[in-house]
Amino acid sequence: MENLFTLKKYFARYKKKLILGIIFIILSNAGTVYVPILVKNAINHLMRGTNIYVLVIDALLIIASSLFAGIFTYLIRQTIIVVSREIEYDLRYDFWNHIQRLPLKYFQNNSTGNIMAHATNDINAVRSFLGPSVMYSVDTSVTLIMVLSIMFSLNVSLTIYCLLPLPFLSILVYKVGKKIHEKFTTIQEKFSEITTKAQENYSGIRVIKSYVREDNEVNEFTKLSTDYLKRNMSMVRYQAMLQPTLFLLTGLSIIIVIWVGGIKVINGSTNLGDVAAFIIYLGILIWPMIAFGWVTNMVQQAEASMKRLNKIFSEPYEIDDSQSTNNSITDIKGRIEFKNLSFRYSENHPYVLKNINLTIPEGSTIAIMGYTGEGKTTLINLIPRLYDCTEGEVLIDGNNVKTIPLKTLRTNIGLVQQESFLFSDNIYNNISYGLREINKDRVVEVSRTAAFEKDVESFPNGFETIIGERGITMSGGQKQRACLARALAIDPKILILDDSFSAVDTNTEEEILKNLKKFMQNRTSIIISHRISTVKDADKIIVLSGGRIAEEGTHDELVSYGGIYADLHYKQLLEKELEELK
Repeated sequence: MENLFTLKKYFARYKKKLILGIIFIILSNAGTVYVPILVKNAINHLMRGTNIYVLVIDALLIIASSLFAGIFTYLIRQTIIVVSREIEYDLRYDFWNHIQRLPLKYFQNNSTGNIMAHATNDINAVRSFLGPSVMYSVDTSVTLIMVLSIMFSLNVSLTIYCLLPLPFLSILVYKVGKKIHEKFTTIQEKFSEITTKAQENYSGIRVIKSYVREDNEVNEFTKLSTDYLKRNMSMVRYQAMLQPTLFLLTGLSIIIVIWVGGIKVINGSTNLGDVAAFIIYLGILIWPMIAFGWVTNMVQQAEASMKRLNKIFSEPYEIDDSQSTNNSITDIKGRIEFKNLSFRYSENHPYVLKNINLTIPEGSTIAIMGYTGEGKTTLINLIPRLYDCTEGEVLIDGNNVKTIPLKTLRTNIGLVQQESFLFSDNIYNNISYGLREINKDRVVEVSRTAAFEKDVESFPNGFETIIGERGITMSGGQKQRACLARALAIDPKILILDDSFSAVDTNTEEEILKNLKKFMQNRTSIIISHRISTVKDADKIIVLSGGRIAEEGTHDELVSYGGIYADLHYKQLLEKELEELK
């Protein structure tokens, strides 16, 4: 139950409504438990002999009491159940807000499907605890207290006989509840696997079809679903055992009342109305007994789910504003400096970057080159703090990036990453994603700069064309240019292009670079590319090798050095000559 105690802050927000709901529960139960007393009086009136007027009064009182209970039952649902939905909303908001602020490292170590399972199944299980479970827990407790108090006042010995099966009930609920908790934990884990498998299949459907692996994926999903079914059925067996046993124990109590109460009526030590009231009260107790088992199931499931959610909530943000943040910094100019910088992804991994010292003047264009896996992308990811450096520091305008408010830092950086990602939305919304207000002229302008405007015009609905998940209806080059337009739209002080033209033909690349020359004026720009043609006009070119700066200079200087850059240059010249000979 310790995991569920973390929900107390949510209950505190709505304590007035919850207190009101508890008052309604007490009033509703008062009306319900008063009905058997009225029935008892009516039966005793009949046994003593009475007139029709008294019976009509008894009947009207029973109707009034039931109506009174019904009205407050409705009000219970309008308070406690509504509060459970409001807390569910708060919990989802907090979960989503927390997930958004977690570092990239978390998402690299946890599958999308697993996170989705937390956001759906686990929160739903907790919501069931927040609403029905809380309502029926209070309802059951109040009903038991009221009914048992009245039963003891009517006949102490008969009540004691009725309670004989209850110790067995407590033992049963404890043992079954423990098993349900264990089973539900394994079920949620398997559900996460199923969600992950489904998400990967949807995202990778083109690969699956290309390799004709549909049947294999169906079989794999069937295995997961079958295992999920078996785990559910294992839990259902315990759930199925609980409620019938509760009925049996309650039924035994009714048999005891009829037997012992009947003997007392025959002996004249009690009257028939009291025995009838006892039977009705036991009937009233059947639902609390059932609800007790049902609540036990929900509490155990919610405990298992909240444990999984708390594990995520306990994940540190790592990269976030802190006490060292200088909130007076509201803008940046673009001078970047790497001082004695080294980086590795974790203590168990080798260094990706080692002792990097580099200054990028404000408004200059710098290119970064090197063979695959030399740390180029890692280096530029340290600028917007997608990661924090392990050693050394990254400075912008002389300020350590850790002291610059994260929103200010990232708002002023336009990053076009290697992997082009587009949302399942229309083209306009994808390009204007970073804009704070609607500006169609701006979207058209940056599309033109990215050599994407003509492509948009060829689509059936222009900028309103829905491009499908991850831009599946677009070519690789079109996606790259759409992502470039999105970065340009925010008018960043620092523009970072991470191999952003790899899927674009050389002619289109030349057009884009020509358009970008004007855009990049007075703007710090960093270009990562494997193509010499993309970087040759940069103010300075950096070549990384083994995580260190191996070479730096202009295009002509690096070619004359005869090093890594010159080797890449000559190989690409040779490739170009071979293509021309074909």
